[in-house]
Amino acid sequence: MIESLFPHLQPAQLWAATGETLYMTALSGVATFVLGIALGLALFLTARGGLFQHRTLYGVISVLVNVFRSIPFIILIVLLIPFTKILIGTILGANAALPALIVGAAPFYARLVEIGLREVDKGVIEASRAMGARVSTLIFRVLLPESSPALVSGITVTLIALVSYSAMAGVIGAGGLGNLAYLEGFQRNHNDVTLVATVMILIIVFVIQLAGDVITSMLDKR
Repeated sequence: MIESLFPHLQPAQLWAATGETLYMTALSGVATFVLGIALGLALFLTARGGLFQHRTLYGVISVLVNVFRSIPFIILIVLLIPFTKILIGTILGANAALPALIVGAAPFYARLVEIGLREVDKGVIEASRAMGARVSTLIFRVLLPESSPALVSGITVTLIALVSYSAMAGVIGAGGLGNLAYLEGFQRNHNDVTLVATVMILIIVFVIQLAGDVITSMLDKR
């Protein structure tokens, strides 16, 4: 029955492509989470009225974040080819997609982190500072915990964007479901392969969104 509906689909190839997509999304997602929080904290702390208000530093970080999150991902991949080749040693495969995925997603998430941190009650921050809390305590005991629902919601959106980015990267040889849909599906006119690859991408997105919504609701104290 399945073979008649999807005559050109090879299950082993599908699972391998799905694994590559999950691999790219997971690794770039972890790196994006760490870098995004670091950049978001830097933006929040150096902004006007921040703990380390510094107009010049904030301006530099802000410009870099805006530039890299504004470049279309497919162009970003091409721009980073020399860097990727030096770092990874090749421009093909799942690992070769990671630099572009991280550089493309981290600035986007950084802005979401900054927005989430701005939503923290200023009274809580001032009370912590009045009690003599150190910067590390303020960050890890106040800012990040208080903004955790927004941070999780933001990384959920970012992970979904990374799934989309990985599919685009697959078109130029990064592997994954995007590569399967393009090479095995589109170029060979195997519409059944394209359909199944698309459905698998949608399933991954739905699972990420569901998990993100559940975790956000658990963290939200309101």
